[in-house]
Amino acid sequence: MQKKFEINILFGGQAGDGIRQLGTLWAKLLAKRGLYVFLYDDYPSLIRGGHNFSIVRAANYPVETHKDQVDLIVALDLETINRHHHHLSEKGFILSEGKTSQGFSLPWSKTVKEAGVPRIMKNTVALGSLAKFCGISFEELSQVVKKLPQAEKNLEMAQKGYNLIPQTISLPSLPEEKRFLFYGNEAIALGAVAAGLKFYIAYPMTPASSILHYLAARRETFGVNVIHPENEIAAVLAALGSAYTGSPAMVGTSGGGFALMVEALSLSAQAEIPITFVECQRPGPSTGVPTYTMQGDLEFVLHAGHGEFPRVVLAPGDAFQAFYLTALALSLAWRYQIPTFILSDKHLSESLFCQNLPEKIPQISYKKWHKKDEYQRYSFEEDGISPLAFPGDKRAVVKATSYEHDPFGITTEEAEMIARMQAKRLKKENLLLQETEKLLETKGPERVPALVCWGSSKGAVQEVCKALGLRFIQPLVLRPFPKRALEKALAPASKVIVCETNATGQLAKLLKYHDLEVDEVILRYDGRPFTTDSLKKKVEPLI
Repeated sequence: MQKKFEINILFGGQAGDGIRQLGTLWAKLLAKRGLYVFLYDDYPSLIRGGHNFSIVRAANYPVETHKDQVDLIVALDLETINRHHHHLSEKGFILSEGKTSQGFSLPWSKTVKEAGVPRIMKNTVALGSLAKFCGISFEELSQVVKKLPQAEKNLEMAQKGYNLIPQTISLPSLPEEKRFLFYGNEAIALGAVAAGLKFYIAYPMTPASSILHYLAARRETFGVNVIHPENEIAAVLAALGSAYTGSPAMVGTSGGGFALMVEALSLSAQAEIPITFVECQRPGPSTGVPTYTMQGDLEFVLHAGHGEFPRVVLAPGDAFQAFYLTALALSLAWRYQIPTFILSDKHLSESLFCQNLPEKIPQISYKKWHKKDEYQRYSFEEDGISPLAFPGDKRAVVKATSYEHDPFGITTEEAEMIARMQAKRLKKENLLLQETEKLLETKGPERVPALVCWGSSKGAVQEVCKALGLRFIQPLVLRPFPKRALEKALAPASKVIVCETNATGQLAKLLKYHDLEVDEVILRYDGRPFTTDSLKKKVEPLI
């Protein structure tokens, strides 16, 4: 049996030092060696300046979260050492430009200055030094560096950094394995494209912005029209207009942006226009802490909008789930003509995962109108789902309305018609529940304490469960609420402990509302995600 190996490295410096790029390049380098990696990115809510750091965890077994304690610090400034020295393990090393008793002092800035290249290339020099320190050949390193802009200069800087330091440790290599890396938002974007997305419309808002940037940079490759309108209200209404004409659309935002979209959410429900929302949570209320994480919008998304109507809320916890569930969200939106949600957060959206993506995913499809009688946009059907036709079809008059209406889409205030239309829309809820209630991840023994989580807390919770021999339970769909599936999963547990990153235990309250027992709740609400170290310390006294 292969001996377990892992290494945790923290990269730190000021904004503008290219810290995230440095961490990403290191992750790519190790993934090419066949290791599993996970990258956590931390940066302040500032336009310029401030301290940035990334933690890259690498192992010869799957990892989906980071740790507080690190084995190596790569410090591009003194502040990194001052802030993070206490996280360094007892036998850890520091690579920096300053004097340190636990590592090497290296002239990265001097190297860049003497070469006359841009200051940001100091991160490439540091990457070269780190690669040599870890016993990685320059040939391996060059395969990653040569893909950067100004490749020739970056290769030169990497070589200079490589020559500054002796080899000290040796990282394992698993050359027979091929690893793929995806940021959470990349997986969301790719899942939407694979399902058949035609329009992505969004106003930039951290941490959803990178979906917009990723799809815009690849609009010709993916065949997706990408629009950046003047605000979030324009974005959601444009998406509804796109769907009304038959082009599947998705919008992405965070809590504050979604607040502006809520009236249009109810419009989509009344007009039965399919739309998918990606809501990437961050700490609130109001502007809150824009570049940090929180699972604080669950109740908001579950209940947003006036009136009563069906919706689907899906909460992925890693890149694999984000890819699949985004495709499913689009598929369900179109088959049932409803609003659907992908509930992400900063930790999921901006972390780097090392996972293969599913090969088979749901595709966008819908009930088409086959001409028999005069077209009725909101015809009464046994399943509550009316056939779709689109403007431009000369055989049909296609209506869309925010008012209550009859089957043709003509405004009505008749009591019987109002009741029938309300029942028609709500009829979809039971069908949705039957289709989605088995979206539940469970692992580990049954007759032990169970840790229940949702969304991005998955990685840390799953690892703690494995370490302590506990039951892991993660509902992937939160509306329609999968009561029967959760009841069955929770029944054998000797204790139920809910873990989530918010201040009020929103999933725990949801479980209790549906008469499911919760014994303990572990919360974190400082804008940071759970780590395996911190969560394990909180769980152990409770079991």
